[in-house]
Amino acid sequence: MNKLANHLNSINRGVGRIIRWLALIMVLVQFIVVVLRYVYGFSSIALNESVLYMHAALFMLGAGYTLLVDEHVRVDIFQAKASDAGKARIDVFGHVILLIPSMLALLYWSWPSVRNAWAIFEGPLSVGGIPAVFLLKSLIPAFCVLLIVQSLACLLAKLAVLAGNTRA
Repeated sequence: MNKLANHLNSINRGVGRIIRWLALIMVLVQFIVVVLRYVYGFSSIALNESVLYMHAALFMLGAGYTLLVDEHVRVDIFQAKASDAGKARIDVFGHVILLIPSMLALLYWSWPSVRNAWAIFEGPLSVGGIPAVFLLKSLIPAFCVLLIVQSLACLLAKLAVLAGNTRA
């Protein structure tokens, strides 16, 4: 189980290594947008939209990595005083009953919109913007798949804790 969990973890670890650079690029592009607008009086809708695209990609593709490193928002009212086994049971419940089903539902209900966007190569959000809304919408299923993969890895690790093979 641990070998499979480690393999699944490596997927989001690799995505995280790549996507973290997008944060720096996004800040630099936003800086350029501000300088161009307020120093040179130049504005570009496509350049502004590129920040939106990078922001969406950063959060949607980085969600699985955030779960991997356990830095997601968590409400610890149940886990605060629980034992390792208790924490593992709470996490198993969360992954099996909440996270995986919600990601499958989001994947199912968003797929027609993504498929249609690709069928027509859906254009820009604004006139003069980036003609790639189909790529932006593709982040939704990628988000779902990466979170499901990481949820399965976390689930396997928590099941190993419950089996007594490791600590939480």
